[in-house]
Amino acid sequence: MRLQWISRLLANPLLDAAQIMAPFARQQLSEAAANGQVVVLSMDQTELGNRCAILIVSVRVGDRALPLIWAVEAGSANLGFKSQQVLLEIVRDWLPNSASVLFAADRFYPSAPLFTWLKVHGWHYRPRLKGNHALDVGCADITNTKKFASGFTQSYAVSARLSESGIETNIGVLHESGHKEPWIVAMDCIPNAASVRDYGLRWCIEPMFSDFKSRGFGLEDTQLRYPERGVRLVLMMALALYWCVDVGGKDTKESPTPLEKKVAK
Repeated sequence: MRLQWISRLLANPLLDAAQIMAPFARQQLSEAAANGQVVVLSMDQTELGNRCAILIVSVRVGDRALPLIWAVEAGSANLGFKSQQVLLEIVRDWLPNSASVLFAADRFYPSAPLFTWLKVHGWHYRPRLKGNHALDVGCADITNTKKFASGFTQSYAVSARLSESGIETNIGVLHESGHKEPWIVAMDCIPNAASVRDYGLRWCIEPMFSDFKSRGFGLEDTQLRYPERGVRLVLMMALALYWCVDVGGKDTKESPTPLEKKVAK
């Protein structure tokens, strides 16, 4: 009976993820923006084998992330800007007025349309770049991001032109000891080591994916093949995750551990 109930729920076309998530997302975004704090949004993707790709926009809450909105499409390819824009517009509508946003994303997503969208809406940004992006920094010997980062522990460029589209952005490179690859990060501010490290804020989305998959709900074990059902399945898990965070937050306030008391001070 439980399996039948879940099957009917996942097949219900009236179950609108954005509509259901709206009050939860607005509350988290409001809390994230309280007292003038910068709202940290991350965008990343995970797969269900070769069947479906899931693109999620999340908000940083403490050292973790909570999902705000997502898209599920058939196949394993990266979802392009058309899908990204739909999610970003939904989140933008949920944000409090005058909220300051820092957007971070992994190397798969930076594109001219995405940069243009971020600039039009005044969002700060720190997406990581691949090493094969065409790049113009005013030096004939440097033609791509890999050459720009090669041989340097730190390197910075202001008003560089990225990719064939020539989109203009600042770029910072940081290659710390012990790390196999450098971080090549596009940004809207004057680049320095600290602004490059801002990209690290996106890592809060990784524990969230672990919660969804191998260390939590076991999303990778589902045999779903229909994207619309995948959207509803993620909705069920997202609501459960919000409940867990809410319960954990209340417990921290009402019955803090010695370590939590120390951190609070």
